[in-house]
Amino acid sequence: MQFTTADYERIAEAIREAEKETSGEIVCALARRSSDYAYAPPLWAAFIALVAPWPMAVFTDLSTKTIYAAQIAIFIFSAAIISWPPLRFALTPRLVKRTRAQRAAIEQFHLLGVAGTKGRTGVLIFVSFAEHYARIVADDGLAGKISNEEWQSALDPLLACMREGRCADGFVAAIRECARLLARCAPPGAGENELPDKIHVM
Repeated sequence: MQFTTADYERIAEAIREAEKETSGEIVCALARRSSDYAYAPPLWAAFIALVAPWPMAVFTDLSTKTIYAAQIAIFIFSAAIISWPPLRFALTPRLVKRTRAQRAAIEQFHLLGVAGTKGRTGVLIFVSFAEHYARIVADDGLAGKISNEEWQSALDPLLACMREGRCADGFVAAIRECARLLARCAPPGAGENELPDKIHVM
């Protein structure tokens, strides 16, 4: 995933233009990954080390002491191999990755101040690139005014662009659609711009 300076500027400009149509605040956040999943290597290594002694006990004449020593060596070796980031990520269950990405979206919603706007009409467009995860998180002031189906319609262009490797285009499309939805229930006013018009990259 590579964003150019022009991509950052294009997204910032899209936010500025979108917020002319609404008093809501639109914030974008891009995480390269939602976790380092550091707990995966020892868990997998422990599983492998627990299973490994059984074939040795059944099919060899090795002593218990030797099998125990081999078990320790297998654990250390497995943990070292699985610590390689691409393998560690691949061996992390999809549900775990999705859950971690969901939690990261909520964390960024609060950390970036989207939850603290005056009208409670802030919206976060969040992408976790490694997990291929995207989500729109809206504040309480929008609850019941915009349906989940409508938020999904704003998210769909972003997901489609992500699949094609055009993440920046996806953000711009989602920003425009969010502005259209927000304009209906949070029309433009004379309020100040409370949050920076940019994409936050983690």
